Amino acid sequence: MTKRDYASRKMVIWPENLDSTRARRLGRKLSLGDSVKKPSVQEVYEASVELGLNPELVEASYPGNWMYSRGYVLVDKKGSKSELLRMVAGKIREKRGGH
Repeated sequence: MTKRDYASRKMVIWPENLDSTRARRLGRKLSLGDSVKKPSVQEVYEASVELGLNPELVEASYPGNWMYSRGYVLVDKKGSKSELLRMVAGKIREKRGGH
């Protein structure tokens, strides 16, 4: 894949992917040390804006928790998913005051 192809791709970030209160089998993608407690979709969006990921907020229900509609954030793919999730979680922690 060329650099041009990579830059034009998008990636979905669900708040559940960053949530330290969820088990990995329920959607958490990061280690407990890297994740944050109950991030909102708005926090994920704001962190993505600050990181320059060109985010779009989308209303939808997480497949593993379809009864509750929280939404997800669609961002430019700039690296691997785990790298981006760590950056977004770090930015949320920073905005919350380092917790």
